[in-house]
Amino acid sequence: MNRVIRATAVAALCTSLAGAALVAGTVSAPAADRSGAARTQTGKIRIDGYSVNVSCSGDARAKGPLVLLMAGGGDGLDTMAGLQKTLSEKSRVCSYDRLGEGASDQPAGLQTVNDSGRILTGVLDRLAGHRPVVLAGHSLGGYLAARYAPAHRDRIKGLVLLDATIPALTAGLNKAIPQSATGLAAELRDQTLAANQGQNPEQLVIADTEVRSAGRIPVRILKHESQYAEVPEYGPALEEMWTAGQRQWRALSPRATLRTAPGTGHYIHVDRPDLAVGAIRNVTAQASR
Repeated sequence: MNRVIRATAVAALCTSLAGAALVAGTVSAPAADRSGAARTQTGKIRIDGYSVNVSCSGDARAKGPLVLLMAGGGDGLDTMAGLQKTLSEKSRVCSYDRLGEGASDQPAGLQTVNDSGRILTGVLDRLAGHRPVVLAGHSLGGYLAARYAPAHRDRIKGLVLLDATIPALTAGLNKAIPQSATGLAAELRDQTLAANQGQNPEQLVIADTEVRSAGRIPVRILKHESQYAEVPEYGPALEEMWTAGQRQWRALSPRATLRTAPGTGHYIHVDRPDLAVGAIRNVTAQASR
């Protein structure tokens, strides 16, 4: 897949180290260096018979919510490493590879959002315990975080969505790029629709959905500034589709805000890490009150 298709398809479907030892399958608290900063540690935990790769940074004794970073489709937790390192200066921050991604096991077959959610619950049980959680997800990770939070209000106290996959991507894409389209646009449409049906690394069916309320939690939604320049004939329609979908995520909470991140494509946390860090720290501070 060429770079143009990969970057845009990732945007649409899901889109696109040695540390302390693990004890009994649980990530132990990392040792601190002379500056007081905790080292990043990675390792495997067992959840529902699967091996799941996790990474944690920051002082495990730090007050406030655990921040859990969720990468986009086709990405491993390493794509969130820079963000995790910066955030861990003030918070306990973890990330994980979903089944089919990074160093985690492959799923046994097609997965639903509920299947992915059960793994996420297991990850949080191990890494967060009883402390509150802020989920910060990019692309498919944002979609899954937004789908998970409404049913777990007792635990999820804040959300940050970094150009999250939109709630009704299949319907939107069929409208934005018609069957008469050819070339790159048709390839993008067909690849994305196939991925939504489970032809992606996680074998996850990405179904269109209505947005459910997650309660009065703080939610920050960041969307890209420009993403579809390579398909100019359909670019405006795709941007309109994506923006409308980001607006739909505001129904998660009456405290949700939406902002376009200047100078960014789909990987907002790479193009403008300052904006991603600021949004996550703002939500974490509010969730701590």
